[in-house]
Amino acid sequence: MKLIVTLLMMFYLGTLAFGIFLTDVFRIPAPFLFCFPLVFLFREKGAVKFQYGRELILLCLALFFYYVIGLSEVNSFAANILCIMICAFYFNYFVGNSERRFNVSVWLFYGLLFFSSIVMVLNHYYGEMDTLRELIMGDRILQSPAGIALSQFSYGYQLAALVPFAFICTCAFKTPLIVKGIALGGCLLFVFLGMQRSVFVGFVGATFLFLVLYYRFRAVLVIALMVLVCGLLYNYVLKDNLDSYNNILTKNNHNDAAYNRSNLAEENLRIYTDYPYGLIFYGKNWSDVIYRDYVFSSGITSHNAYLIFFTYLGPFLGLGLLAAIYYRVGKACIYVFHHLREPENAMLACLCFSFLGVSVNALSHNPWLISADGPTVFLYFSILHLYQRQKEAHV
Repeated sequence: MKLIVTLLMMFYLGTLAFGIFLTDVFRIPAPFLFCFPLVFLFREKGAVKFQYGRELILLCLALFFYYVIGLSEVNSFAANILCIMICAFYFNYFVGNSERRFNVSVWLFYGLLFFSSIVMVLNHYYGEMDTLRELIMGDRILQSPAGIALSQFSYGYQLAALVPFAFICTCAFKTPLIVKGIALGGCLLFVFLGMQRSVFVGFVGATFLFLVLYYRFRAVLVIALMVLVCGLLYNYVLKDNLDSYNNILTKNNHNDAAYNRSNLAEENLRIYTDYPYGLIFYGKNWSDVIYRDYVFSSGITSHNAYLIFFTYLGPFLGLGLLAAIYYRVGKACIYVFHHLREPENAMLACLCFSFLGVSVNALSHNPWLISADGPTVFLYFSILHLYQRQKEAHV
């Protein structure tokens, strides 16, 4: 029975991590298919009060205003809210009060992300990895090299969640220095070959903040040592021994200048000033306001999830909903910042800084919490779950 539960957990978390929903194999939503037995047949024993009603209502409202009223995409609304609700039910009813189930869920999830990153590294040298990716995803891949995802950008969210967690985990759980070094080297390898500059920014930002809060005055020495190690790794390992064409440093040469994120964001802000209360209050959508715009002539967006959300919903409704949705997660992060060195907060710290990484990544891409991006949704509810359990334990 434990084997069946573990397999169902792995399959469900795999659909969440890799963004698998409907494929030729799964004609019903894959997250529902694997999570339904866990929630209804193997749920945590005892009465468990539903903890995420407020968040689900707020997320449903945000999704409704954005997808149904703003984009007129009812199918996307239904699919995204289903993924979010299933994840909430997974943590509330299957994980419940079980510390073991929670820990297994987290390590399984990050194990899947690690496996995806190994596939990405191999994909640089073996084209056969594309076949494996298509087999797992159940669809035709769009970009290579990448991990278990249809595109490099989708894989970027997996990497954005993995690398801060992997390195910070070695510090928070006080592992030996050699383990920290191996973790840092692995993270640099994944970031270098993953070709996602926003992941690098998120990783550096999350790691820097963690080191400053955790080591305090010693952080200067630790950061200097890390910079030295990174420089040596790049010069003597990464630069000459890995893929010299597909890497994070050469990506600028391959990119079209028309897709420069700063230019797109600047033009998006100009459009926003023309409709300051939000497009939905003017009866407009994105295609209505860009049809004569040379920057967005191809129909793309600014590739900034938060900015496009505010463009549709405006500052009052948009900011209000986001503040309410992120309120408890924000409280958990602030709590972690103030109690970072306490051993019982090690896992919560890893999850919070990992969430920071994926949140920064969304500044340069479209998927995020509202679009039910798998790693973001998992981290959102895992933080809420662990923070609530720790609060109850201290009462």
